[in-house]
Amino acid sequence: MKVDWITFWPRIVEATGETVTMVIFTLIFSAIIGINLGLLLFVTRSGNILENKWVFRTLNVLINIVRPIPFIIFLVAIGPLTRLVVGTTIGTWAAIFPMTIAASFGIARVVENNLVSIDPGIIEAAKAMGASPRQIIFGVLIPEALGPLILGITFITVGLIDFSAMAGTVGGGGLGDLAMTYGYQRFDTSVMLVTVVLLIILVQVAQFLGNHLARIFLRR
Repeated sequence: MKVDWITFWPRIVEATGETVTMVIFTLIFSAIIGINLGLLLFVTRSGNILENKWVFRTLNVLINIVRPIPFIIFLVAIGPLTRLVVGTTIGTWAAIFPMTIAASFGIARVVENNLVSIDPGIIEAAKAMGASPRQIIFGVLIPEALGPLILGITFITVGLIDFSAMAGTVGGGGLGDLAMTYGYQRFDTSVMLVTVVLLIILVQVAQFLGNHLARIFLRR
């Protein structure tokens, strides 16, 4: 049965809002967690300012375990934990929880990779001037890596839009749920086309904003 587009557009708007909500809140939570994990991963590396091989190895192994798992499998696998924390495995907030966990580890690796590329001489110079680890982290490391870091988080944001679509296939709401329920299961190509176009627009907006912010900070 084909949808009545006159009455269906409000559902499209609602689903788009759910997708944007998932992406924005996941990005906020995962950025807070991921940036801190990435900083901890970097500063505890061998020979670094807060060297701690046990912390580094534990985080490194954990990230290497979680990151390769396809998100749709990860989403289902941690369903019991999601239910324990959120109270349900259905809906937007139930999707945000696993998305946040998966994205946090991705951001942590992005942060570490960007910090590793910083010239060690800059860190050594800060040490020679008597800077504390805290001053090095917030006065040297973060400012030096900020531009590339924004590009990295932009890449993660685009991935979150993809995650939100996959979450929708298992009851997470948003455009993915709409595409599955009204497009795939009812064989309505028009619904599939509209949802795909909207997802592409969201990706383009995220990429544009990320590139714009990165250019601002790279010029500094």
